[in-house]
Amino acid sequence: MKFVVSSTALLSHLQAISKVINSKNTLPILDCFLLELEGSTLTLTAADSETRLVTSLEVNEADGNGKFAVNAKNLLDPLKELPEQPLTFEINNDNLETFIFFHNGKYNFIGQSGDDYPQPKELKETAVSLTIEPQVLFAGINRTLFASADDELRPVMNGVFFDITPEDLTFVASDGHKLVRCKTLSAKGAERASFILPKKPANLLKAILPKEAETVEIKFDENNAYIKMASYTMTCRFIEGRYPNYNSVIPQNNTNKVILDRQAFLNALKRVSVFSNQASNLIKLQLTDKNIVVTAQDIDFSTAAEETIACEYTGSPMNIGFKSSFLIEILNNVPSTDISLELSDPSRAGLIIPAENEENEDLLMLLMPMMLND
Repeated sequence: MKFVVSSTALLSHLQAISKVINSKNTLPILDCFLLELEGSTLTLTAADSETRLVTSLEVNEADGNGKFAVNAKNLLDPLKELPEQPLTFEINNDNLETFIFFHNGKYNFIGQSGDDYPQPKELKETAVSLTIEPQVLFAGINRTLFASADDELRPVMNGVFFDITPEDLTFVASDGHKLVRCKTLSAKGAERASFILPKKPANLLKAILPKEAETVEIKFDENNAYIKMASYTMTCRFIEGRYPNYNSVIPQNNTNKVILDRQAFLNALKRVSVFSNQASNLIKLQLTDKNIVVTAQDIDFSTAAEETIACEYTGSPMNIGFKSSFLIEILNNVPSTDISLELSDPSRAGLIIPAENEENEDLLMLLMPMMLND
């Protein structure tokens, strides 16, 4: 088997799929890329035990068909240092000895049999299909993923929940302290369905989707999904379990509302939070008609800070506490110049909503308060 391929084209495809490979694998073959040549198409695969990412590129002077596995480091590390040039691969089909010839040298190593590489699970006949524009899928994952948990005791919280109805698609993520619900009218299913996409495939999609231009098709059953994009195909296993009823934790009838400049609020929080107690990260918001006073203090070190920001407030005067690192994270992920902060009382969750939503999108973020001692 023999083929010629551009070094930079090969490197960019391998780097995109290499993030799937774990640093420690139970199966040694999962330390490898699977390369499969058919005609002039070279298909590249990287996998771990639950996620698989496949891409392909055209090669020149292809001769013979076949598949073999190559240790990822043996291929990636030297390619990173090579300038753009054609690489000639020659593989002995009998013992899988592989030679890579380039402009002023060659590498050689022994590949592994491609037949030992794990195959993806077939979807059940009951599989459901969802088509979605790449930018809509990217926005949904990008808005919510930061709020997902790392909780070994409640694995269902460690991913992005897709809630599909015939009217819309809702992306949800929560770690028990903060929650993000992003509803889009730009995608919908033929019937009600849902799944929990784990963090790893969600992060991989976040990296790939901005470069995609064509519609994405997601086919899934209860346990697995095939996500087909123009340049990549991903298969992944879902997190099993029932996602909590996220709508039940969103407080209704919030009579106290603040509208304020997101960036000004964010900058003030970053400055004031430096003076908060390092263990609790507590900051206090004092709300009055025209102003919001942001304060923090650390009694142990006799430090304190206070800043006043102009705002539009309707409601009764109120003091509420939040963990500053969570509030900063939420504000960093709201795509709007002004935000609306909606509160009912100091013991119930606060809602952070963009003052102007993106087209066909309804975004809501929620943060649980911290108790104030005064």
